Formats: sequence, C-alpha cells, structure tokens
Amino acid sequence: MKKCVRGMVLALGLALILATQSMPARAAAAQNPNGEHWVATWITAPLRGLPKLTLRNQTVRMIVHTSIGGNRFRVELSNAFGRHSLVIGAAHLAIQAKGSSIVPGSDRTLTFNGSPSVTIPPGAPMLSDPVSLTAPPLADLSISIYVPGPVIPSTEHTVALETTYISRPGNFTSSVGITPTRTNATWYWLSAVDVEAAPDAAAIVGFGDSITDGYNSKLGANGSWPAQLAARFQTNPATAHLAVVNAGISGNRILHDVYGPDALARFDRDVLAHDGVKYVVILEGINDLGFPHEPRKYKVPHQEVTAQQLIGGLRQMIERAHAHGIRVIGATLTPYKGSLYYSKEGEAKREAINHWIRTSGAFDGVVDFAAAVRDPKHPRRFLSAYDSGDHLHPNDVGYKAMADAINPALFR
Repeated sequence: MKKCVRGMVLALGLALILATQSMPARAAAAQNPNGEHWVATWITAPLRGLPKLTLRNQTVRMIVHTSIGGNRFRVELSNAFGRHSLVIGAAHLAIQAKGSSIVPGSDRTLTFNGSPSVTIPPGAPMLSDPVSLTAPPLADLSISIYVPGPVIPSTEHTVALETTYISRPGNFTSSVGITPTRTNATWYWLSAVDVEAAPDAAAIVGFGDSITDGYNSKLGANGSWPAQLAARFQTNPATAHLAVVNAGISGNRILHDVYGPDALARFDRDVLAHDGVKYVVILEGINDLGFPHEPRKYKVPHQEVTAQQLIGGLRQMIERAHAHGIRVIGATLTPYKGSLYYSKEGEAKREAINHWIRTSGAFDGVVDFAAAVRDPKHPRRFLSAYDSGDHLHPNDVGYKAMADAINPALFR
C-alpha cells in the first residue's frame, strides 16, 4: 500500500512539473508570487554607440511612445555594449507635455534597489523599481537620465524617430522643461518600459530590420508599422489588452552582423527576455539578400547566403520562441526592385523565402506584408503611393498598409 501511495505521489508530482513546463509564457507569468503581471509596453533594441558624443555632467531627456497604459511602470536601462561600468547619477520618468516639457505633477524619481543612483556593469541591463504613475494607452513618456560623466554613450538606438534633448551642464531630471544645447533622434541606454497590467495582457514583438524600425517615417509621428498596429488595436476592445513593441534594427540581418548583432544573436535579448511577450512577428532577411550586391556602398563584407540558409535561420527563431511558449507569426519580405542593392539573384531568393513562409506551416500564422504593399502591376516593386522614395522602405502610408494587413485573430 505504501509503495502504491508513493507511486501515486510521484506520478502526481511529475504531472505537475510537466504541466508547469508546458505553460504558455503568459500563464507562467501569472504565477508571480507577488500577484504582479508585468508587460512590456515599449522596447527598443540596443546597438553599439558611435563615438560622436561625450557627456559631462549633463542630462539627456528622451521620449518614448507606449502601447498599453496603466498605473505602475518601471524602466529598464542597458549597458549592453559598455566596456566599462556606467554611472547613472539620477533618472526620472514623467508624461511628456510638449517638446522637452513634462506634465506638471507627473514627474517620478526612478530608484534602483532603493537608490536614486546606480552603477550598471559592462554588458548588463538594470531594471528600476516600480513607480506609481497613471498613463493612458499610446502615451508619450519622458525619461530623463543624468550622467556625471565624462562618458561616451556606448549603448544607443540610432533610429529613435523621436527628439532627444541634451542639456547644458547640470542635473535637470526633475525640471519641467530643459533648454537643450543640442538635440538628435537617438535613444541612449534605454531598452524597455514595463507596465503592471491585467492578467490577460500580453505583448507582441515586431522583430526585424529597418522596415520594422520605421526607417524613413516622419519624426515624432509614430509611423512605424508596430506603432500603427498598437494604435489600431487600442480602438478595438478585443485587442486593447495587447501591447505592440518594436525590436527593429535598421540594417539588421539574420545570419551576419552589420548594424547591430545578427538576428539569431540578439533574439533572446530582444524578444525572449522581455516581460509578458506572447507573440512575435518576424520580418527579417531583405538585408541578407541585398548587402552582398553593394558591399562597397554599404561598407559591409561580401557575405552571400542562400534562401535555404535564411530559412534555416528563421526555423531557429521559431524553435527558440516555441520553447518559451511564444507564438511566431511569419511576415513575407517586401518588394525591393529599384533599390540600390536589388539583384535578380536576390529577388529569386526573396520569392523562394516568401513561398516557404506562406506554405510551409512552420509558423503559427502568416502576415503577407509583400502582398499588402506591392504594386499589383509590378509585384517586385512597391506601390508608388506606399514608397518612401528609395524603393525599399515604405512611407507612413505604406507602414499603415502593413499594420492594416495584420489579422487580429492571429493573437487570440
């Protein structure tokens, strides 16, 4: 009898372990012992900084556009490419009013393990303590970071598509407005903003290259397809619980580094590591096809790849996402005839990859971005109304066509 009872207990324990291991990411997150459910409402993909700016006793104020709203937030900073420890003297979170100004009364001091300052080790992220702040969906948040310096930012994202304000000497993190000595469109040391959300809330990561990053869309217009999808989903109660975040890197490739780590190398950091991720939409590969045909212009080595090699890279990301309970949506590669690095060989590979994406069944769902933006009369080209002018990147209207091509049923 004792052996029988012991066997039943062991069997029950094994069943519970297996059930826990097979939980989707969102269900596992719901087991948080504090009863908190955190979801990334905004992210960016950190890149190695260019040595063109030195900060000395200055404040950097950056604007980020969220997807879902809430009442408690936390901010993740990153020293991913730092060779030395990064000293943050102070950091604040607020709601943007206009330009560098914040809404009075919305300023919150960010602390890190209870301290208003923090030293981030080389290569490491650092998550702030939660702060109480009520912000609606699609809010523009202001994140201000003071660095005693001198420091050359080693971790940044260069296609921020938002204005960043750099102050005169001093700590202005709590100031209502900043009189900048210079502005640019780069985020420094930012990687995520999380919000405490309802148990059914989840994040969709747009993972890709410049066509996900939003290259050639208007500054401050939130025109990338992930941003426009987030706005679209907020108009529908059935999808309003879904955050849409952007892990695009302009120039990114699947199999080789060039601008930022290759997709396979950064997938864990930019998708799997973020809170509340339940879905990822992968749009990668056009730079793998194009760069080998203009290596001198783009200053990259000649690294020819086959369609099958790129398909193999996509399969790797699918498997890794599935291991974390994340559903993977495959996106077809958009047309690029007329661009500087177009070739007949690359086009044949693009068509082969798109055929595999549409028909293989390897993905949990498919978004046909190529069909959404191509010219019906010349399907290897962008429709002129959607073309930003370089025949490779959409304009804001083209990015909207991409967002509108996504079926909400993919995320139910």
